[in-house]
Amino acid sequence: MNNHQQNSIMQVSNLRLKFPGESSLIFKDLSFTVSQGEKVLLLGPSGCGKSTLLQVLSGIIPHSIEVPLKCDSIQLPESWGFVFQDPDTQFCMPYVDEELAFVLENLNVPRDKMGPLIGKALSSVGLPLPEQHILIQTLSQGMKQRLALASVLLLKPDVLFLDEPSSLLDPEGTIQIWDSVKEVAAEKTVIIVEHKIDHIADWVNRVVLFNDVGEIIADGLPEEIFDQYKQEIAEYGIWYPQVWEDYLVSTNFKEINTLRRQENLSRLKPQKTIIKLQDFRGYRGKIEKINIPQAEIDGGSWITIIGDNGAGKSTLLLSLMHLLRTTGQYELNGNLINLQNRKKSPPNELSLVFQNPELQFVTNSVFDEIAFSLRLIGLSELEIRTRVMSLLELFHLNVNEQRHPFQLSMGQKRRLSVATAFAHGTTMLLLDEPTFGQDARNTFAILEKLEQLRSGGTTIMMVTHDRRIVENFATEVWTIDQGKLVKMCASQNVSEQKREEKHCAGIIHTT
Repeated sequence: MNNHQQNSIMQVSNLRLKFPGESSLIFKDLSFTVSQGEKVLLLGPSGCGKSTLLQVLSGIIPHSIEVPLKCDSIQLPESWGFVFQDPDTQFCMPYVDEELAFVLENLNVPRDKMGPLIGKALSSVGLPLPEQHILIQTLSQGMKQRLALASVLLLKPDVLFLDEPSSLLDPEGTIQIWDSVKEVAAEKTVIIVEHKIDHIADWVNRVVLFNDVGEIIADGLPEEIFDQYKQEIAEYGIWYPQVWEDYLVSTNFKEINTLRRQENLSRLKPQKTIIKLQDFRGYRGKIEKINIPQAEIDGGSWITIIGDNGAGKSTLLLSLMHLLRTTGQYELNGNLINLQNRKKSPPNELSLVFQNPELQFVTNSVFDEIAFSLRLIGLSELEIRTRVMSLLELFHLNVNEQRHPFQLSMGQKRRLSVATAFAHGTTMLLLDEPTFGQDARNTFAILEKLEQLRSGGTTIMMVTHDRRIVENFATEVWTIDQGKLVKMCASQNVSEQKREEKHCAGIIHTT
């Protein structure tokens, strides 16, 4: 291992930290040092403390977030910028141009020179908006993630803390974001928490590997870590190059493939149609954001919705849930829905997992969050406890059941939001990026549980940017482009998810 004490730009010695209400420490006598100019990737299972360590090294904990900690010594960088895992926590101003102008004002940049700098920053992260004075809340989460990075890059800090800056981005956006970071941070110190490591594994010069209780088990050159600690990486469910290839030959996935083939052979008649849409449109305010000329959703299907950031994918899910104003024809289980009824409630047959899990929480504890819908259907407290504890175990939520949902890591929040949807037991699940921020183990666990539900008759509609999920789990693929459904592709089973074996139909027909 390298000696990082020399030319250190930040360090902490014998760090001990515990969240209120938890029985165990996140870190127990952890020591960590970063040298000037290093590019360090922190790898570890979801919830092991990677994001917390970034916040300690930047001083956010305990100066902005009051969490009890002790350490023998700590050195914080003088100049730093932080891109948060949740972009909604990043912004100070309501409008895009005001957010970036706020950064420039703090750098004493004259007002007449701000415009070109703002435009250049937005272009560098792939966000060339036709109108810069636009409400941030109207952007998609992926677009917000680009804006968050643009605001930090404008600061020109000596140290960059990047907490999953590409987790919500489409593939093209992910490449663009990391190209931007590499260009501006060549001489800077960069500390990264990221699950999608394909674009940075050959750029970082140091990998620090954590186990599930926040202990450093390896620290060294990337090629050494990935080669010498592959067993430990796999054991803790951490993403690594070729992890999907290994999963596709696993017993679990082979079983899924076999069952899918058997299911297709046994289907002698069409499945029941759950939803029919005709000229269906969803609006944000007065602006049309999604247009579905014609589509049908059959029971037991797994539809993945793909498209660029801001294309309208999340808007489609919100429209189906009656959370936005809609027009056109919407038929659910053979019943035509009156879209003119302004007081209509979300359909009982559908459950939605929001892209931002915090929008979903309605209680003050992890336990009560999952139990909420179970209590509504009148289960006994004994039955509720049994089901809740089973879901907590399934989604690896090994935390105090009374912890507030907002005190979880982003990956844990996401798993909790998916667990609550599972508890509802509805006939159709709408999932907006349910695997973002997850380690490999939890990603595959979520996908396998969804497949189990689908094979039992539950219909899945999932927004995702992960092409491997699209290729290996979807039975249909919908493509949204600039607010319109332009293509629908059906595949016979998991093993036939290659482009040339798909039948595509829609407004734009491709072969």
